Amino acid sequence: MDFSYSTAELDFREEVRDWINKNIPGDFGSPAWPRPEDPKKYMEVTFGWMKKLYESRWTGIDWPKEYGGRSASPIEQFIFMEEMADHITPSPFHTIGVGMAGPTIMAHGTEAQKQRYLPKILSGEEIWCQGFSEPNAGSDLAALKTTCRDGGDFYVVNGQKIWTSVAHLAQFCILVTRADSTGSKHAGMNYLIVDMRTPGVEVRPLVQITGDPEFNEVFFSDVKVPKENLLGGEGNGWMVAITTLMHERMNIAALLYGRIKRTLHDVVELTKQIKRHGRYLCEDPVIRHKLAYYAANVETQRLNNLRMRAHASGGTDPGPIGSVFKLIWCKSNMDLLEMAVDILGPYAELMPGSDGHHTLADEWMRHWLRSRANSIEGGTTEILKNITGERVLGLPR
Repeated sequence: MDFSYSTAELDFREEVRDWINKNIPGDFGSPAWPRPEDPKKYMEVTFGWMKKLYESRWTGIDWPKEYGGRSASPIEQFIFMEEMADHITPSPFHTIGVGMAGPTIMAHGTEAQKQRYLPKILSGEEIWCQGFSEPNAGSDLAALKTTCRDGGDFYVVNGQKIWTSVAHLAQFCILVTRADSTGSKHAGMNYLIVDMRTPGVEVRPLVQITGDPEFNEVFFSDVKVPKENLLGGEGNGWMVAITTLMHERMNIAALLYGRIKRTLHDVVELTKQIKRHGRYLCEDPVIRHKLAYYAANVETQRLNNLRMRAHASGGTDPGPIGSVFKLIWCKSNMDLLEMAVDILGPYAELMPGSDGHHTLADEWMRHWLRSRANSIEGGTTEILKNITGERVLGLPR
C-alpha cells in the first residue's frame, strides 16, 4: 500500500501550516502563548481559540459543506489534526460534539434536529458530553441499566452514567438508555438528546489522581425528555450508538497519534537536558535504544491511521483497525510517560515548595498520572484485546 501523500494533500498541509503560523503567537504553554493556571482563564483562552478556528472554517472540516464543514477527506482530517498537535494548540472542549454527536445527528437525525443542533455544535456555543458508560456497564454498553419510560409526550429517564468527560461544562448529552428489557440486550435501546439543564440531572465531578475533575458521574432522577429528542427511532439505540462509536474511533485515532508524536518529541528533548555521570542521557546507548523503539512504534501508529483512513475514503467500513490502534497507543503512551518519570528519577516525586523541586517534573508527573486512565477510556484494554482476537485474528470467543 502506498502511504505517500498526493500533491493535493501536500498542498492542503501547507495551507494548514500557513494559517496556523499566521494565527497563533507560539506553542501553547510557551512564553509567547502561556498556558493560564487559573481554570477560568484557561477556559477563556480555549474558547477564544475555538472561536478563531470556527470563524476560519477549520472546525469540523470533515463535515459536509452543507452543514458548515469543508467536506475534507479522512486523510485531510488526519493531516489537520497532526499539524494542530505539532504546533501545540489548546484542546477544544467541543470534541465530542464535533466528532461524535454531530456526525450521529447527520446520519440519524430529523431535519428539525439537524437545523436545531448542528450549527451550535460547530460554533462551540453548545458543548456536548457522551452518556454511555455506567458503573456496571462500562465496556459492555448493551448491559446498561439507565431506563427510559414512556410518559406520553416525553420519556422519563432514571439511572446513572460514569466517566462522562466534560459533563460539568456540557449543555447537551447523547444518552443511551434501556426502553425495553424483554428482548435481547442489544434491542430495546433508545438514543436520546438530553438537555443537561433539565430538572433531575445532577453532575458530580470525579477528582482524579492528578487533582483534575475531568470525568464526571451523572445522575438522572425522573428526567423528562421530549420525544422529539429521540434519535434514530424507537428501539434503535444500539444501531445509533454504533454510528457514534465508529466516528469516535476515527477521530480519537488522529487525536491520540498527534499527542504521542508530541510526547515522543518532548521526551527526546528531556534526554538532552539531563545528565548522568557527566554526559547527557541522549548519548546513553540504552536510552537511545528505547527512544528508537518508541520512534518506530509512533511511525507504526501513523501508518495504521492512514490505512484506516484509506478504507474510509473508499467508502469502506474501517472495521476493527481503530480498536487495534487504540490498544497499541495505550501501552506505548503509558510506557513512554513512565520513561520520562524514570529519567527525572527522585526529582519527579518532590512536591512544590521542596528543595530541588522543578515545575518541569510537575508537568511530567501530571501526564504520567493521567495516563493511568488510558487503559479505560475509549474502550478498556481487555475489550480491545477481545475485539482484536475475534475480529482480526479470527480466534474463537
